[in-house]
Amino acid sequence: MDNDAARADSRLSFGDGEVLSMSRETREIAAEDVCILIPTLDEAATIGDVIDGFHQEGYTNVFVVDGDSEDETREIARERGAHVLVQSGDGKGQAVREALEYVDVPYVLMLDGDGTYDPADADRMLEPLSRGYEHVIGNRFADMDDDAMKALNGFGNRAINKSFRFIHGADYDDILSGYRAFTVDSFERLSLDSDGFTIETELAVECVKHGIETTVVPISYSARPEASETNLHPVKDGGTIILALYSLAKTNNPLFYFGSLGIGGIVSGGLIASYVLWQWVQHGQGHEIMAMAAAAAILLGVQLLMFGVLSDMLVTLHREQRRRLEQITRANRERDDEK
Repeated sequence: MDNDAARADSRLSFGDGEVLSMSRETREIAAEDVCILIPTLDEAATIGDVIDGFHQEGYTNVFVVDGDSEDETREIARERGAHVLVQSGDGKGQAVREALEYVDVPYVLMLDGDGTYDPADADRMLEPLSRGYEHVIGNRFADMDDDAMKALNGFGNRAINKSFRFIHGADYDDILSGYRAFTVDSFERLSLDSDGFTIETELAVECVKHGIETTVVPISYSARPEASETNLHPVKDGGTIILALYSLAKTNNPLFYFGSLGIGGIVSGGLIASYVLWQWVQHGQGHEIMAMAAAAAILLGVQLLMFGVLSDMLVTLHREQRRRLEQITRANRERDDEK
């Protein structure tokens, strides 16, 4: 790669399946305008090779934000020429939010430091940003080593992606991918508060919520080196991610969130009412308390459904107004830059 710019020669895959050819033309994004952001925690076995890989690709602005590793991660990163910050809190999400406060270039390429992502894919990840996209997700399933992901993890990833498509209405192929490229400007428009591994999920949801121009590109994904141990707990963290998907629907898709609660209330109330009716018909026994509980559950369910519809209307209007304001702000900023 040239030192002053990157080149791309690959194919871009969108979430809806459309595939477009990338251009061989020299891009406007210079390597010095890109910050390679690597959140780490006990990655001494791999961080050196990861940093060296980006240096070989021409990207020398490497920023390691470390979660107070107990091994030599920070020392190795400094020896390889990376800027190192020890995060003040805990969790990957907190590390990313804190690191962005120190980034003074317009573009960020973020990835894990475990050696599973290929620095050679950097050009492919950054190319869409030069064409107006604001957020790029690397699809690990496009070229994954056979032993890169356990069967349980693979099943969980696919289930989460399907849930995301159903709940939030966008197809990003691999929302849990840790390989991301985005503009600092778009990141600052997001409302992020995740501290742990749900940061990728929250990023995907916020991109949909704020209308961030997002696309997906195929990347290679390798098995974690034997000397490196994962910090991810499949069952525990997978459950947390599923709960985050559902919880984030409260502000992004309130019709689904409150509607599902409402339907749950109506169904449960209906089941209780059916039992009460059956007891009265078969045995002549009345269950006044259960009947009142059934009526309350059905009434609450109907109210939640109505609230979901009204909330969805308000969210849609608010989203349109926010996008218009953001368009006006960007237009004014571009006009000021031209002066």
